[in-house]
Amino acid sequence: MRKPIAAANWKMNGDLALIDTFAAADLAHGNVQTIWGLPAILLPAAKAAGFADLAGEDVSAYEKGAYTGEISAAMLKEAGCTYCIIGHSERRTMHGEDENILQEKWRQLKAQGIHPLYCLGESEAEYDGGQTQAAIERQLLPILEAGLVDEHTVLAYEPVWAIGTGKAATAEYAQSVHEQIRKILSEKCGNMAEKVRILYGGSVKPDNAAELIAKADIDGFLVGGASLQADAFGKIIEAMA
Repeated sequence: MRKPIAAANWKMNGDLALIDTFAAADLAHGNVQTIWGLPAILLPAAKAAGFADLAGEDVSAYEKGAYTGEISAAMLKEAGCTYCIIGHSERRTMHGEDENILQEKWRQLKAQGIHPLYCLGESEAEYDGGQTQAAIERQLLPILEAGLVDEHTVLAYEPVWAIGTGKAATAEYAQSVHEQIRKILSEKCGNMAEKVRILYGGSVKPDNAAELIAKADIDGFLVGGASLQADAFGKIIEAMA
């Protein structure tokens, strides 16, 4: 059985006071793995506060060198990260990241023993045009064909039209896409497909978490806005337990 994951993505939000708030809230639950995707500058404080399973929000495609502002996989490892988010739609759209760049980021992470949390999903135009499956295949197949996925990989389906918009895919629609992702995994990776956890990320809130997590192929959530509120994130974790 796949252990559910509640993954926070604070994006460019948060401060030391918020770290203290979450540390005091003690949201840990034995039945749910919690991953904390935090701004890099907050990672040391989170580690000191006892946050388990820290994640970078991005990583450089390069090992080291003259790349001003970049953060290497080795730096993330030293900061205590066991996971790192890559391929988030905001990185894809705002920074033009494609599968070639993401493969290099993936390789950098694997070289340091950090597990990728790889995001994929369709844009609003692709959703409206019935191109969801094509978008998923375009983003997933190159990674699979490069042989990068293993049982510790975490995938996160994020319908771009539902991120930060207040819209959420229905549980049935989300399950249908997750099922398709697992089918592709099965075709390319065999039995390992049953071990890879696939998260849903798209306006997850306490009031829709229970319905979503009840679906067979939804193994948890990548949570944005609600992960900045201890009460809301705690309720999402409770719904998963």
